Amino acid sequence: MGSAVTEFEGAAPGDIRAYDVRTGKLRWSFHTIPHPGEFAADSWPKDAWKTAGGANAWAGMSVDQKRGVVYVPTGSPTPDFNGSDRHGQNLFGNSIIALDATTGKRLWHYQTVHHDLWDRDLSSAPTLATLNKGDQQIDVLVQASKQGVLYALDRDSGKPLFPIEEVAVPASEIPGEQTWPTQPQVTLPEPFVRQTFNVEDLSDINPASHAYVKKIFDEQVEHKEFVYMRPPGLKGTIVFPGFYGGANWGGGAFDPDTGLYYINATEAPHLVHMEAVEVSENNRFGFGQYLYKKSCGSCHGANREGFYPYAPALTGLAERSDKKSAMAIVVNGKGRMMPFANLSDHERNAILDYLFTADSVIDDAAKTTDPGITTPEKNSSRTDYLFAGYNDFVDQRWYPAVKPPWGTLNAIDLNSGKRRWQVTLGEYAELIKEGIPPTGTRNFGGPVVTKGGLIFITASSDEKIRAFDKHSGKLLWEHPLPTGGYATPSIYAIDGKQYIVITCGGGKLGTKAGDSYIAFPLPDNVATTSSTMENRND
Repeated sequence: MGSAVTEFEGAAPGDIRAYDVRTGKLRWSFHTIPHPGEFAADSWPKDAWKTAGGANAWAGMSVDQKRGVVYVPTGSPTPDFNGSDRHGQNLFGNSIIALDATTGKRLWHYQTVHHDLWDRDLSSAPTLATLNKGDQQIDVLVQASKQGVLYALDRDSGKPLFPIEEVAVPASEIPGEQTWPTQPQVTLPEPFVRQTFNVEDLSDINPASHAYVKKIFDEQVEHKEFVYMRPPGLKGTIVFPGFYGGANWGGGAFDPDTGLYYINATEAPHLVHMEAVEVSENNRFGFGQYLYKKSCGSCHGANREGFYPYAPALTGLAERSDKKSAMAIVVNGKGRMMPFANLSDHERNAILDYLFTADSVIDDAAKTTDPGITTPEKNSSRTDYLFAGYNDFVDQRWYPAVKPPWGTLNAIDLNSGKRRWQVTLGEYAELIKEGIPPTGTRNFGGPVVTKGGLIFITASSDEKIRAFDKHSGKLLWEHPLPTGGYATPSIYAIDGKQYIVITCGGGKLGTKAGDSYIAFPLPDNVATTSSTMENRND
């Protein structure tokens, strides 16, 4: 099993653990942040294992029962966007690790991002596939990524099926940061998401949208030309695909009959930058503000403005809550927010003091020429560089700033590495009414593929389940759901009758939450193929 940890400084390390299901005893642990004497310990600073966190397997893992191997995808080390205290390659962050399932011994690994500064977690369990090449069968592992590329690796050796080059990337401008000089760049299999973003890629769904995002592009983006894996700096740059992919937790589906791998994707950019923050414990407000930006600002915004639709704004907190209730959330967590057990009581209280006084202090400071309390004492301050938050690059209606499609379903031939087809996935009713063709939507959750020739997928934020022809990508059937199905459907049979079931949890991408499972039975005595699904509405 893996774990979920916070993405900030002080996070727990992402050890992989195996338990005996009969006795409950721990069988083995694998340190994803190596201890002294272990393989790759030199990819971290000395003694980093005592304080470093992350590199955890939150997305699930895959087991090859015949080989007795567990394949583990890991996330980035923490903190996500600042590696100044973790110089080095940082194994086994952002890696696919093959472990002996009985002993936990490392058999091989492949790192997809070195010294991650972009939150490029491996966000889904890898797919185990067998390819037919002439008379030979090759067992492979296919790992989808937020970058919008697939890593196709030999299951026994970890070697890529297609060449992956190490290419030079820019150095960081942040003092103390040491960017890893190269990063892997996949050319095959072909990317399933656009890999560049320049001015000609800005949204053109209507003149107002284009003008809005063009203004942001011109005023806030330091570099007008997209550069592969540019590190975050003090001025805004574009991350594309954005922080959620590319691909995310759904992963893909492999069809052994065709050799095709099916993967859905989001194409939506983000703006990223770091913020230089002065910190001093001698100033209560300044220290609390610093801790807030360090621990909370990435989700709730550097200026407490919130991160729609995931994290609420914290401006005006004193008017709608009290410190005791707020402290309970900080200590215990709530919803998507994890508990901040890594913070001391002193640090938690400093954050709450800031949040409950910030509005009045800022109002008072605005009336004077000397903000006073907001300025740390010079003789005891230092400068830290903190992530300024997850900033969607969107137009005035929260549509992505890039030209559509914004959500796609893709078929990739794993034998040739070529993309066979791509279709839009999802639509926005508001835009359809305006005469704009289906754009696709942001999406979470993966596809399933059937022997009868179908792909079933929910994932899209228009809250529908759809069936596509697996050979052509043609849409054959769709049906509304009560809430979004941000998960992968399951297909099963009982007494010869087949069903498709989806978890409708909703609650993401600005959609309403739900708590239902919706199951669709297939007709009795009818083979479910693309031809029988063509005109079905039941």
